[in-house]
Amino acid sequence: MTMATCSIGSDAADELNDPGAAPYGNFINYYTFNPPENRLSLIPATLLQDLGYSDENRTTLILDVGCNSGELSVAFYRHLVQQPVSRAESDGRKVKLLGFDLDEILIQRAQQTNPLPNSISFIPLDITEDTQQLQDYLDQQGCSHFHLCLCLAVTMWVHLNHGDSGLLQLLSRLASISQHLLLEAQPWKCYRSAARRLRKLGRSDFDHFKTLKIRGDIAAHSTEHLESNCGMELIQSFGSTAWDRKLLLFKRR
Repeated sequence: MTMATCSIGSDAADELNDPGAAPYGNFINYYTFNPPENRLSLIPATLLQDLGYSDENRTTLILDVGCNSGELSVAFYRHLVQQPVSRAESDGRKVKLLGFDLDEILIQRAQQTNPLPNSISFIPLDITEDTQQLQDYLDQQGCSHFHLCLCLAVTMWVHLNHGDSGLLQLLSRLASISQHLLLEAQPWKCYRSAARRLRKLGRSDFDHFKTLKIRGDIAAHSTEHLESNCGMELIQSFGSTAWDRKLLLFKRR
């Protein structure tokens, strides 16, 4: 097996000319070079049942943080729920997924191509600035928290753009509204690659890159914060993706 790096493949090379692409990770065609199967192959289809969310009379809520254009959200839903496979069959389903991203154009694409609008919703949201929309959604669903939160390849972009405090605040916020958290934190080599790509574009470096104190094993730092300060515990590791990123599952104590 060839160890993957954090370099962007040729399929995405043209995207690097887009001034809005690199700084926040909101690549226009992200899933062409990191398809959903890279994660789903590691996640058991029985995950919701394994976590105790098998009661068909109760609603199970999933949150996808930084969902991009929604392909992984839809694939993840279908992987875990198995059915429905069509819009008609989605009526009355008790598993609902909310995906959000700060890029409104990507969210518009997700909304337009959403095959299961009765079960899956997409909204534009910058979680570093606003969480009220998430609380409003929970209130509408009659739930106090999301049962499963997906935070996949998002932490680095928040960290680079909002510093150490931004990263820790993100983790704390997600822990406060989630019963389970599935986390994929980019390793430090990805930070260096992201900064290098930005410099190649002739743009200013990330504001916080050189002053970050949280470095090295980002997954370990994130785990320590979640367990020490957020009332969560690591209950399972699903291994590493093809890009050498750990998939870690946490549960609220």
